[in-house]
Amino acid sequence: MKKLVAGLLGAAAFMMGGGVMGGAAARAETVRMTVSFYSAATGPYFEKMAAEFHAANPTIDVKIDVVNWSSLLQKLQTDISGGANPDLSIIGTRWLLDFVRDDVAEPLDGYMDKSFRDRFIGPFLRPGQIDGKTFGLPIAASARAMYYNKDMLTKAGFPDGPTSWDDVVAAAEKIKAAGGAGFGLQGKGTEVDVYYYYSLWTHGGEAIGPDARAAFASPAGVKALTLYKSMLDRGLTQDGPTNYTREDLQNLFKQGRVGMMITAPFLINQIAKEAPNLQYGIVPVPKGTTSATYAVTDSVVMFKNSKVKPAAFKFLDFLFTKEPRIAFTKGEGFLPTTVAEAADPYFTENARLKVFTDLLPNARFAPTVTGWEDTAKAVTDALQSVYLGSAQPEPALRAAAEKANQSLGK
Repeated sequence: MKKLVAGLLGAAAFMMGGGVMGGAAARAETVRMTVSFYSAATGPYFEKMAAEFHAANPTIDVKIDVVNWSSLLQKLQTDISGGANPDLSIIGTRWLLDFVRDDVAEPLDGYMDKSFRDRFIGPFLRPGQIDGKTFGLPIAASARAMYYNKDMLTKAGFPDGPTSWDDVVAAAEKIKAAGGAGFGLQGKGTEVDVYYYYSLWTHGGEAIGPDARAAFASPAGVKALTLYKSMLDRGLTQDGPTNYTREDLQNLFKQGRVGMMITAPFLINQIAKEAPNLQYGIVPVPKGTTSATYAVTDSVVMFKNSKVKPAAFKFLDFLFTKEPRIAFTKGEGFLPTTVAEAADPYFTENARLKVFTDLLPNARFAPTVTGWEDTAKAVTDALQSVYLGSAQPEPALRAAAEKANQSLGK
């Protein structure tokens, strides 16, 4: 009888324990986060952060899905339409207005207190704010500058790099005469349109005017594209720009096969790992009539249909603390978006990164207007037609502006 009672008590205890444990399992939450592929370090970083967070918060699991940039927007749109989207995702901040317009992005202000807001560097937090509400947090930030091969530019007479577009043309001519490619011109993939804006903005033009209409077909815009076409026609760029993505150009630069190109700070890390003997410098985007550069943030958004919003924001809170931010920004080669990481010696004592941070007062962000992605595509199509020789700058830009205005609702 004693054995029977002990057995019954043990079974009861087991069931009660199972019940408690089962209750905990039932209460466990899974946060799904989609992250964009930046480099081979991206997936391991977020998996490590998910594991560290789970160790401190055992009732919350975080599942990471890494998606290439080229397919990220389409995948998110498809998942959203099917109700299968993640709880959190990294997005291009330029997509944010459309997400807000479609009422799929969750406002984050109710989850943030003052101390959380104060973590961020103001200019990088603002692109994620629309109509006074915060919908995106800046997970990645960068600006653009001109990289130049010191050996090639020294032989061309510009040992300290170009300062104007006239310098770029003059140096490219000398590099061509020596059998090299002077200026790397991007004509494929993400940010083909942005590569044009460097010339557009520095020649005094605008992508979108004060009336929210397309403004890139202006005389300044035509001059900016004519400059690129002239360099292409004269053999001052690499052959076939429409075959080269940003990554392809960066590879040419790392291989010492192109004298100058414009890109983001993350190329610094790539050169250190893949071409440590390359002698190079970094200078601002060349001037036309003025100085300008492109600054960009990628944002983390929470989707409105998430069923685990408090848990999802708790993971965001963790990601935006000092150590996780420093690890991510250093690893990927971005600019800091929070005050704490910006104070780290890696950033304060890095002369090459300082070139980028010094450009921020003259930086432009992608316009926060509905239809911007379609506008960017219209510009890209126009550029590619010019680079392929099937159109001239002025009519190509005019046609693109008409398409853009339809997308912009103008």
